[in-house]
Amino acid sequence: MNTRPAAKYQIVHDELLRRLKAGMYSVGTRLPSEEALAQSFGVSRVTTRRALEILVDAGYLISRQGSGYLVNTLSPPETTCLTSFTDMMLREGRVPGARLIEIREQDPTPPAEVTALFDEPVALIRRLRTVDGAPKLLVNTWLPCRLVPGLSPDDFPEEGQDQSILRILTERFHIDWGRACETVGSCAAPADAAKWLGIKPDTPILSQACTAFDDDQKPVFFDQVYRVSPITYNLVGSRRQADPA
Repeated sequence: MNTRPAAKYQIVHDELLRRLKAGMYSVGTRLPSEEALAQSFGVSRVTTRRALEILVDAGYLISRQGSGYLVNTLSPPETTCLTSFTDMMLREGRVPGARLIEIREQDPTPPAEVTALFDEPVALIRRLRTVDGAPKLLVNTWLPCRLVPGLSPDDFPEEGQDQSILRILTERFHIDWGRACETVGSCAAPADAAKWLGIKPDTPILSQACTAFDDDQKPVFFDQVYRVSPITYNLVGSRRQADPA
């Protein structure tokens, strides 16, 4: 049976998305102009614009009058509040970093809120997130062991845009989520968090807990974040965007 060839705009869209995923266009940079892209693909500007607008609607790009199309993120939030801390820092012209502290392929002593979420063995990933070399976030991520087979330090780069935990979970382990629940509060810095963040114990800091759920409403990961940096919310239409790690 003959299949219809893909529409030209879809071909352009798919190739641009492939280039984004491959790191050819980094977060915060400007894409070539519509005219330049149209010439390189051998299509009209209208076709190119339609492909770009799809990427804007999906959250990958933003369109600015007089500036063209800028790479917004490689981990679009879709319907959840989750956006990439890595991408946010890159958009601001900062240098994000991610120091892997430890991996527990099976955490023997997860906290009560984790055991209440997951009725199965869980793995733990601990990372220190930095901005321009300064520690900003201590991130503990728990998720079912079955979702991360072969988990290893090689999965967690310490620099570049691929250090985003959202992309690691999506691209390396094919974990999907459609909803996230987030709680933000203040606390006195626990001794362990204070050590990694370079502050005194009991210093007032922010505590951020985020649970992501799949389409069957089952939890797929839980983040506990201690942070000395503020949380920035970007309100776009009816969708709220935050910057977890």
